[in-house]
Amino acid sequence: MTGGDSGIGRAAAIAFAREGADVAIAYLPEEEADAKEVISLIEAEGRKAVALPGDIKDETWCRQLVEKTLSGLGGLDILVINAGRQQYRERIEDVSTDDFDRTMKTNLYALHWIAQAAVGHMAPGSSVITTASIQAYQPSPILLDYATTKAGIVAYTKALAKQLIERGIRANVVAPGPIWTVLQPSGGQPDEKVRNFGKDSDFGRPGQPVELAPVFVLLASQDASFINGEVYGVTGGKGVA
Repeated sequence: MTGGDSGIGRAAAIAFAREGADVAIAYLPEEEADAKEVISLIEAEGRKAVALPGDIKDETWCRQLVEKTLSGLGGLDILVINAGRQQYRERIEDVSTDDFDRTMKTNLYALHWIAQAAVGHMAPGSSVITTASIQAYQPSPILLDYATTKAGIVAYTKALAKQLIERGIRANVVAPGPIWTVLQPSGGQPDEKVRNFGKDSDFGRPGQPVELAPVFVLLASQDASFINGEVYGVTGGKGVA
């Protein structure tokens, strides 16, 4: 699982461990303290945990983290590609090539590199789960690059699902709406939007990462044996599509 040190990834990693899965989490080296907490929580459930610090913008590392997962866990049945980069820019002129490149590599290139390295090691009955966003369908004007990648994740996963089902592997997308994670106050939204984040949901609040975790668990399980190429919105009533 990428981005497993905090937010949605952290909640999903813990939920998988509680359902009996061994878990490998990939994260940036500067998030080591948070990752250690997650590793401890996974191990507290009696499961094996593998820590994978590195930068998924690097193709070589993306392929290495798959190999380290295989050697650390002895196999790979569930692939969750969740890490994301979000930084707002008010005007198109403000979106630098470096901004665009970093967002594309974090959110889309890494998805391709990791999936490409992993699927050959996954047996029939395995599951790939990606994390998109309501931004794929209702893009904010200040999130040009981020929204573009999230739409790309939906299209990529739907196409991948049609390929992989021939191998007995399912692929699906979770598309969160306003979920409170570190992405928001760390430059993902202007201060005013952070203060009012999620107030336009049916619940009048943002969702919490733990409220998405059961959807990841469902899509990975055999209870979802007839679910493939689907987008599961968890948006507080805001909807997708």
